[in-house]
Amino acid sequence: MIDKAALAQDLALLHDVGTSPEGGVTRLGFSPEEGELHRRVRDRLVELGASVRRDAIGNLIARWPGAEDTLPAVACGSHLDSVPQGGRYDGVAGVVAALAALRALKAHGLSTRHPIEIIVFVSEESSRFGVATLGSKAMTGQADVARWAELKDFAGISLPEALAQAGVNLAQVPQARRRPEEFKAFLELHIEQGRVLEETGNKIGIVTAIAAPSRLRVTFTGRADHSGATPMSLRRDALTAAAELVLAVERHGRAESPHQSVATVGVLKVEPGAMNVIPGRSVLGIDIRGIDKDSIGRLVAGIRADIAEIARRRRLRVQVEDLTAEDPVPLDPGIITTLENVCRRLGVPYMLMPSGAGHDAMNMARLTPTGMIFIPCREGISHNPAEEASIDDIALGAEVLLAALLALAEGNK
Repeated sequence: MIDKAALAQDLALLHDVGTSPEGGVTRLGFSPEEGELHRRVRDRLVELGASVRRDAIGNLIARWPGAEDTLPAVACGSHLDSVPQGGRYDGVAGVVAALAALRALKAHGLSTRHPIEIIVFVSEESSRFGVATLGSKAMTGQADVARWAELKDFAGISLPEALAQAGVNLAQVPQARRRPEEFKAFLELHIEQGRVLEETGNKIGIVTAIAAPSRLRVTFTGRADHSGATPMSLRRDALTAAAELVLAVERHGRAESPHQSVATVGVLKVEPGAMNVIPGRSVLGIDIRGIDKDSIGRLVAGIRADIAEIARRRRLRVQVEDLTAEDPVPLDPGIITTLENVCRRLGVPYMLMPSGAGHDAMNMARLTPTGMIFIPCREGISHNPAEEASIDDIALGAEVLLAALLALAEGNK
C-alpha cells in the first residue's frame, strides 16, 4: 500500500534545507529553515488534494475529508525543526510517513467515515528558547504568553521577535487552541532515538508512556581573578563549582536509574573563558527525565540541595531557574491495543516500550486519545549528523500508521 519510492522522494525534497558540510542539519524553531520545510510539505499536501491551513502559531494542518465530515478527526503528524547540527529523521520521519499514508488513501481510493488530519507542528525542540513543543502546547491550550514573551535565544533574539519574523503574533497564539471534540485520536510516528528496537530485533515500538522533561538553568557567580596571582585558598571559582554539580547530577541520575529516570548536564558555559583567568561565572543546563513522577521529584530535590551546598561551601552566588517541569504522560490503552492488533495482523515484530524523549504527542494526549509508533534508528543515534533511519523501516512504520488510521477512522482497508 505505501509507495516506498514516493516516500523516498519526500525525504529527498527536505534533505538539503539547513545542511552543513559536516552532514548535520540546523533547522531551529521559527527559523527560515523551518519555514522553508513547512512550505515544501504544504505544497506536497496541496498536490495530494488536502485542504491546508496554518494556525495562529504556525502549525501546518491538512485535512482529508471523511464520509461524515462533521465527525471528529483522526489526526497524525510530527515536526520538522531540529537541534543544532542534528539529524535528518527526527520529526521528519513522522511527517513523511503521514504524507505516505495520505498518498495511499488517495491512490487506492480508500474512504473513511471520520476525516483525517495531518499536523506538522512548529518548534518541537527546546534548543532555541529552552522550552520544547511550543506548537503543540499552543494547540492544546498550554501557551503561556506572558512567560514566552520573556524567552530569548542564544543570539539574544526574543521569542516574540522570532515569531514576528515567521509571520506570527505572540498575542494571537492562544487562538491556535483546539477543542477535544474536534478529535477522535492522534498518532505520531517517530524514530526511537535509542537502540532498544535494534538490539531486540523488533521493527515497531508501541509507546506506553512519555517521559516529560524537567529542566533547570543554574548560574554560579564567583570572582574572575588572575590565575597566577590568586592563592588557591582565596579563589571563588565558578567552574570548579560547575564541575562538582556535573558529577552530582550524574550521581543522582544513577541512583534513580532503576525507575527509568535520567539526568544530564547538556550545557556548560564558562566566563570569561581565558586560560589565565579564574572563571567568574558558569551556566549549566540540566535536563531531567523519567516516567515515574516521584522519581523525578527526588532527582530535582536532590540536585537542588547539592546546588545550594556547593554554592555555600565555595562562597558563590547562585541562581536556579526552572525552565520547564512537566509530568510524565501515559498514552491511551485503547490506541495501544489498536496498534498491537495492527502489528499482529501485518505480521510485524513489535514491543511495548516507554519513550525517554519528549514529543508533541505528550501534549496531544491532554486533548485526545493518543498513541505513538517508534521505528528503529541506526545504532540508536539521534540529535546527531549520523542519525539514520532506513527507507524500509520508515515505509513499514507508515504501513502500521496507515492501518491504524483506517481502524480508528473506520476506513475500508
